[in-house]
Amino acid sequence: MKKPNWNLILGCALLLIVIAACLLSFFYLPYPPNVMDNAHAYLQPGQAAGHLLGTDQYGRDILSRIMVGSRTVLLIGFVSVSGGAVCGCVLGASAAMIKGIYGSIVMRAIEGLMAFPGTLLALMLVAVVGRGQWGAILAIGIYTIAPFARLVYTLILESESLLCIKAARSFGAGPLRLLSHYYLPVLLPRLLTQFSASVGSAIMTEAALSFLGLGVQPPNASWGLMLSEAKQYALLYPYLAVAPGAAIFMAVLGFHLLSDGLNDILITRRSEQ
Repeated sequence: MKKPNWNLILGCALLLIVIAACLLSFFYLPYPPNVMDNAHAYLQPGQAAGHLLGTDQYGRDILSRIMVGSRTVLLIGFVSVSGGAVCGCVLGASAAMIKGIYGSIVMRAIEGLMAFPGTLLALMLVAVVGRGQWGAILAIGIYTIAPFARLVYTLILESESLLCIKAARSFGAGPLRLLSHYYLPVLLPRLLTQFSASVGSAIMTEAALSFLGLGVQPPNASWGLMLSEAKQYALLYPYLAVAPGAAIFMAVLGFHLLSDGLNDILITRRSEQ
């Protein structure tokens, strides 16, 4: 009897909550997320009917802003990582299959990109491309290129010794056919694992950028921005930071548990082969 994959189960459960909040926000919100109501500021959770998580310093409903913020983090996470993954896969695959001077130049550039810590590189890139939601997407997408390029490059080189690929080469299969029919089945499981982990890291980076005022700009809702606005009231009204902090924790943990669960499945399949 196989043991349950708890990483996968818990990761999916956490992400279902985040995704459900995102989808529900398009059809229902308790209150308009950006409308200020100073008469109802600093309401603690459950203190007033309808404000389940309370209100912030401007009287805005925290639950509504958490729900709308889920759109932001998922958009930035998926769009930035998808763009970085596509560029990284193209660069890594071309470097591994062309090799020579081109491959060396590409991989040295990728290694140079990986030498910078992700958040520091994102801060540098946002300073160049400009603050805001799309600046954060571009910055996160650029630093996401390196891990995908390195992963694809390494896996393709490791797969060249497989008999099926050697046979395909001997029959004159071109690079595109090799990639689509032979390399892709090897790459896809590892890419899905890397993608899930990268989305979690992207959400954390977006929260850091917004917390520093370089990501999503007010009055738009972002979990990192909500933490930034709550920091000066943390001692008097700690609940202001609890909800966005818990949301970030849930989303990041969910994607990393999902990545670990997919990796466990990959390891199990390899051991069974």
